Amino acid sequence: MTAGLKVTILETIVAAAANWIWGPPLVLLVTGAGLFFFLYSRLLPFLRLPLALAILSGRHDNSDDPGVLQHFQALTVALAATIGMGNIAGVAVAIKIGGPGAIFWMWVSAILGMATKYFTCSLAVMYRGKDSMGETQGGPMYVIVEGLGKKWKPLAIWFCIAGMVGCLPMFNANQMTQSIRDILLEPTGMALSQSNLVIGMGLMVLTAFVVLGGLKRIGDATSLLVPFMVVIYVIAVLGIILLNISDVPRYVVLIFTDAFKADYFTGDSIFGGALGGLILLGVRRAAFSNEAGLGTAPMAHGAAKTSQPVHEGLVAMLGPLIDTLVVCTMTALAILMTGVWQTGEANGVSLTASAFESAYPGFGSYILLICALCFGISSLFSYSYYGMKCFSFIFGAQRSIIYQLIYISTIFIGAISSMGLILNIIDFSFAMMAIPTLLSTIILSPKVISETRRYFSVASPPQAQASSSGK
Repeated sequence: MTAGLKVTILETIVAAAANWIWGPPLVLLVTGAGLFFFLYSRLLPFLRLPLALAILSGRHDNSDDPGVLQHFQALTVALAATIGMGNIAGVAVAIKIGGPGAIFWMWVSAILGMATKYFTCSLAVMYRGKDSMGETQGGPMYVIVEGLGKKWKPLAIWFCIAGMVGCLPMFNANQMTQSIRDILLEPTGMALSQSNLVIGMGLMVLTAFVVLGGLKRIGDATSLLVPFMVVIYVIAVLGIILLNISDVPRYVVLIFTDAFKADYFTGDSIFGGALGGLILLGVRRAAFSNEAGLGTAPMAHGAAKTSQPVHEGLVAMLGPLIDTLVVCTMTALAILMTGVWQTGEANGVSLTASAFESAYPGFGSYILLICALCFGISSLFSYSYYGMKCFSFIFGAQRSIIYQLIYISTIFIGAISSMGLILNIIDFSFAMMAIPTLLSTIILSPKVISETRRYFSVASPPQAQASSSGK
């Protein structure tokens, strides 16, 4: 059996597994849990988004609170993972397969995801635990053990095993390599047969410098990169929108109408038709984009310097809002309004690059390259922290260097592998992470509601907020 045939068989098996696990049961779990949290909270967290911004600004910080990261750093670490190639390549994949209607279902999933993140990240602070070195940690594995009890530890181990694989940097490395090769090297005639190897080695060195410096260095790096990359990307896409401003109403209407018609859907039908397949595609790509319910964000927010679970839940809610409702929507409009989604065979990051080049001939693709590198590199930093925490929970924090070295080495593998295989591996692993995260959150959701009501006391909400600020 040739190597090429073995790879093809492996890709087929992994794709089948990813499509099976992301079938109706998991879609119902992710969307159903989000809807449950949305209704169970009675929209109270949504009504307190101004308070979330105040917390993010540092007005409620208390230097005596437990934790490592400031609220802003915790959010940027989480956003560094979510605002990545999923916003550039993932949205492009969704539109290429599902058409404009896929974006509507990504919006729905993001709104429900805001409620999910409020619950999961509040629990990450409520039920912190200690690692093998006595350091305070947060995340679904600690929520399960501390909140549900030791007998639930197998569920926590399940999450960690899936997390160690799902957080590997292969997809980001693959798409960054593709963007550098397609946008910079090939047009200038600089592409060589070993280009992917060289790019992969460069990404390995850069990532090693940051991630081996620990959480503090990761937090410092993401707090610098994330605001910069979001501002640059938003300005660039706003330019595309302004250049095609007359088309905005038409495509916004098309997103809504096609969401229920699925006229442009080319994937596999589910739930009895193309519409079911379109809904599944939107939920799947939104989950990859904002990661609500997967359990990664609680690991970052669980390290926040706060004693108030509600604070971190509110801050975490901003993630899907920024990530999917703003950044993904802008990417979608850029792809739709430039018309590249209906022309050519480009996919992933190359399709988004075509949209930028169409709007800014001669230099648009280079703008996207800068954004893609910032998005991808910041994701490499955050995911290393997530995977390391999963590894440390099972094998001990003193051995975390082992995972870090494995993590860094897989950047090279991602740089030389096919996107289809990698994307399906990550999708499968994310699904396996979502099951223990959402099950434990649903069981413990009354605890979140109780804490929320305590904090937002009906009798004296201003006093409750003032007392929580530590001032």
